[in-house]
Amino acid sequence: MTDAVGSIDTPDAQDEALESKKKARKGGKRAKKGPLKRLATFYRQVIAELRKVVWPTRNQLTSYTTVVIFFVAIMIALVTVIDYGLNHAAKYVFG
Repeated sequence: MTDAVGSIDTPDAQDEALESKKKARKGGKRAKKGPLKRLATFYRQVIAELRKVVWPTRNQLTSYTTVVIFFVAIMIALVTVIDYGLNHAAKYVFG
């Protein structure tokens, strides 16, 4: 019985050609470019990724900022109360 074309047991001629090309290159793309070209490519990729970001609207930014400031104020008050209570407890115990 013969295998079908492209089966796992018998790879196609195209697959073999791709594998031989991959094995022939040793350095890859990175070896051909200098450090400045790689740096330029990196910055181009960063800018391309930043263009994909969904930036918040002014209303969303205002509401997010308000929530963060409110939460930080609550946490400051909580830490202050705990610090004040522990300070008085230490003075009572030790002094």
